[in-house]
Amino acid sequence: MLLLIGKKHLYLPKTIRNSLILVVCLLMFSSCHTVGNTPPGEIGFAQQDKLQEELDKISMREEELNAREAAISARETELVTLFSEVLKQKTVLENAQAQQDINQKAAASRARANAQNRKTTQTNNNTNTQNNRTVLGGLEHVYLDPPGMNFSARIDTGAQTSSLNALDMVEFERDSQPYVKFNVLNPETNEKIELTRRIRGFVRIKEVNKRESQRRPVVRIRVKLANLDERISFTLVDRSRFEQQILIGRNLLRDLAVVDVSKEFTAPKFNQDSK
Repeated sequence: MLLLIGKKHLYLPKTIRNSLILVVCLLMFSSCHTVGNTPPGEIGFAQQDKLQEELDKISMREEELNAREAAISARETELVTLFSEVLKQKTVLENAQAQQDINQKAAASRARANAQNRKTTQTNNNTNTQNNRTVLGGLEHVYLDPPGMNFSARIDTGAQTSSLNALDMVEFERDSQPYVKFNVLNPETNEKIELTRRIRGFVRIKEVNKRESQRRPVVRIRVKLANLDERISFTLVDRSRFEQQILIGRNLLRDLAVVDVSKEFTAPKFNQDSK
């Protein structure tokens, strides 16, 4: 019987083999105490039944272990397959990312090249445009209509809006529209000339070394300067402390003229009789 047990369960785990040996020893020990009172044939059958019962339990446990082992093996196979798929997906994503980086670098390179081309074209256009612009000096003769006469004007590319010397300003309404009445000085006789213009709006100008900003009305007056003939906005302000009553800013010069401050009075005075 021991040989049979040994041959049948050599592959069992160590704990199960130890349990089986313990059971056999207990049965043998029990048989030693009952052999005097029990017939030999009955003793052998009883031990064999108990042994068979233990063997059946061990077989059931073995089947459970085999089933668990099969489940673990199947799970391992599934994990290996999933791991392989993850590696493939990672490789595909890395290749796609690398291709995207290449495409982005190529797009950035093309964008830089296009920007450089546009800059070069714009520079060439600006050069060509500048060649076609009117060249003005730092001081020029400007014709205003009204009052229909020439004034000495400072050409200032740093000023956004042109300004005009206005004395004795009085604001009023006419037909529900805001107007302003003011005086300019005749550049030849220094006499006051009264003008009335509709107010187009107001601006606030903060002069240097002054805390509060100054509210100035804005009017529109026709200007003739060299080959320029435009109706532009002027802010009205007392310019008595300046030699020139008029300051021409970028709202007339932009895209039409360039200024060479080393020159003065490059354009002749506008002659009203030669219109």
